[in-house]
Amino acid sequence: MIDRLADVHTHFLPPRMQRRVWDHFDQAGPLIGRPWPITYRGTEQERVETLRKLNVRMFSALAYAHRPDMAADLNDWTLAFAARTPGCLPSATFFPEPGATAYAQEALDRGARIWKVHLQVGGFDPRLPELDEVWGLLAEAGAPVVVHAGSGPVAAGFTGPGPIGDVLRRHPRLPVIIAHAGAPEYAGFLDLAERYEQVRLDTTMAFTDFFEQMAPFPRDLRPRLRDLGLAGKVLLGSDFPNIPYPYEHQIDALVRLDLGDEWLNAVCWSNAQALFAPRG
Repeated sequence: MIDRLADVHTHFLPPRMQRRVWDHFDQAGPLIGRPWPITYRGTEQERVETLRKLNVRMFSALAYAHRPDMAADLNDWTLAFAARTPGCLPSATFFPEPGATAYAQEALDRGARIWKVHLQVGGFDPRLPELDEVWGLLAEAGAPVVVHAGSGPVAAGFTGPGPIGDVLRRHPRLPVIIAHAGAPEYAGFLDLAERYEQVRLDTTMAFTDFFEQMAPFPRDLRPRLRDLGLAGKVLLGSDFPNIPYPYEHQIDALVRLDLGDEWLNAVCWSNAQALFAPRG
């Protein structure tokens, strides 16, 4: 019985940007070969209340910069949102640009506890020299970064386990959470999670009917997924509100993996609780 959820991969954005993101999803059908209708298109407060009704007690406000000169403003908004929204982890982002280290440090000083980088949408190489100091800063701070590094739903120049794997070789203590369990390169990202102590996976959209039709998770990888979950390395993610099905389907998809109640409760609650427990 799952009576509480901790979802590390949810999105809350400034209203104008949120509308643009939804417009993008409305038009994404030709790009991915199928429609992507948004299920939860309510107001900000309605979306927060929806999560509460679903017993989501911890969640994020992941924003990501896809061009220069927007990350610092996004951080201002997401940190303010978390400050006024009980249960929301203070969230931040960055982009390869002058000043990135300075505004990343400022966000850390203001309490940012989870970060988001989207290599597919941002279209940048995580190995860029101007990012090295930022990765080092987050590694030193022990600040988890949700990285969309997999090539799903559409491959880009710097997706796949190779580029972010190179970053981890340089910063082996960097806490990375691989979004979407790394779909469709599941095996390669499982390798990274097994190799590096601070690398984890989130379940965002993985194992759902929507993703299984595009990038099915290989059945022979389930034992490795189970071991990683029991080791604290798999975390619930959903992509709420930008999902084309009811939220409960993500949970049902995890249940039907049949990896056991201990695994399910770890993934849905205790792993995130342990990762984001207050320090000191």
